Amino acid sequence: MIIRRDISVTKPKKTNILIQFLSRILKLVFNKIFYVAFSFIVQILWIGLIFARFIGYSRYISLGVEIISLLIVLRILNRKINPSYKLAWSVTIMCIPVFGLLFYLMFGTSRIGTVVQKRFDHLMEVSRSYLKEDPEIRERLEEEDRSMSMQSAYIRNKSGYPLHMNTSAEYFQVGDDMFPVLVRELAKAKHYIFIEYFIINDGVMWQTILKILEKKAAQGVDVRLIYDGFGCLSTLPTKYYKRIAQKGIRCAVFNPFRPIVNIIQNNRDHRKLCIIDGYVGFTGGVNLSDEYINQKERFGHWKDTAVVLRGEAVWNMTVMFLHMWQIVNKLSEEIDYELYQPYRFHPEPFEGQGFVQPFSDSPLDKETVGENVYLNIINRAKEYVYICTPYLIIDNEMITALSLAAKSGIDVRIMTPGIPDKKIVNMLTHSYYEQLLEAGVKIYEYQPGFLHAKSFVCDDEVAVVGTINLDYRSLYLHFEDGVWMYRNPVIDDVKEDFIETLPYCREMDLAFCKSQRLPVRALQSLLRVVAPMM
Repeated sequence: MIIRRDISVTKPKKTNILIQFLSRILKLVFNKIFYVAFSFIVQILWIGLIFARFIGYSRYISLGVEIISLLIVLRILNRKINPSYKLAWSVTIMCIPVFGLLFYLMFGTSRIGTVVQKRFDHLMEVSRSYLKEDPEIRERLEEEDRSMSMQSAYIRNKSGYPLHMNTSAEYFQVGDDMFPVLVRELAKAKHYIFIEYFIINDGVMWQTILKILEKKAAQGVDVRLIYDGFGCLSTLPTKYYKRIAQKGIRCAVFNPFRPIVNIIQNNRDHRKLCIIDGYVGFTGGVNLSDEYINQKERFGHWKDTAVVLRGEAVWNMTVMFLHMWQIVNKLSEEIDYELYQPYRFHPEPFEGQGFVQPFSDSPLDKETVGENVYLNIINRAKEYVYICTPYLIIDNEMITALSLAAKSGIDVRIMTPGIPDKKIVNMLTHSYYEQLLEAGVKIYEYQPGFLHAKSFVCDDEVAVVGTINLDYRSLYLHFEDGVWMYRNPVIDDVKEDFIETLPYCREMDLAFCKSQRLPVRALQSLLRVVAPMM
């Protein structure tokens, strides 16, 4: 429903415009992100100038830099990485040898580091016995649909997280609906609460949750919190974890952000997990900030999605959290996984239909699990695939899969934001429209505001809801999580949400793509080249 309001337009006074401009400048100058960005730029320029000065002294040094650049490009071209990455870095290094080389050495890897890699491998090995799959469950899925069993087996084999039954799921169309359920479940916690989020921002949502966490901690409940250092850079005070610890809540920061140029800052914990007593688990796109529940307006109406699981499958989410907890705490404590299993505090049988498989995607392995889960769904679709994503910055494999499915007669629809949160990223998103539309993919933009949902639903049988965007950072550089569901009743809810949202969307067409001005199209072409680095 569209509500029209008659608004009398008055010409703004010049003084008001000046005041607004000055207030924006002051807000920028006193923003923590401004200082961090300024620090990065100064460091990069300083290092670049040192290189340039050395090069200026001798043609041999200049020749040496050119040879090193060429060798690194050859190394990139021979690495087993996405071709888009190869192209982006090769062009950058060859076009601007000094700065391109510096950027690659600082940001051109998705690996956090050897030490963290060893921690991760150790944890997967230690918990392997606790993540064993029930052979009877696998056999049942094999009997129902061998193709789906193959999709699920891929997730198990490459992410390490098994398939489950006896799990119910509840889907939320917006964060506004999820929040009261989250509050209710937190209030019922008796043993432990594990929370891991990319963004936490002070406001109605966080203060409501924090009061419950503080109360529960005082009652002896084991309350633990992980937040991302970069995600909370502008939303939480420096060393906020110390304030949280004073409330009896154990708190750790993933990859604390420091204004020092290094590759470690390139990887973030983008997951959103809340686990309560081992058998209730929340995930989805909703962060702990007021815009996600429309208590604060940012970019119009904020549409996000989430899911809560109750039952055996929550075990996967619990192990994900415990792995991250040990990684950020440098393996400083031993974890007895037996203490956190679903039936420990819920001895009664769980109800639930169908199959549920929460999984994690990590930049520490050489497998793009999130993207491959999506590709599996697209490639095996028979009737339709409906996709929600806030960003559409995709590689050739994803473009080919979506295009081929549409050309084969599959009803492929993608929903993106009508009001973007990042204009440059939105411009890049638009650059993919023309090729997809020509292939028969239907694209819709959510007009009331910003669509932050990340979901796939296919053929009334399979769906994924989680944190994984269709962009390079999410698919290659971040820790992410999702829930793969097959023949669970919640799949109908995911589809129904998509259909019910369509009337609030504008269907995009080729006329829109061709109407883009030449400077915009030129910028889009440039952005496409460097898209993997954004």
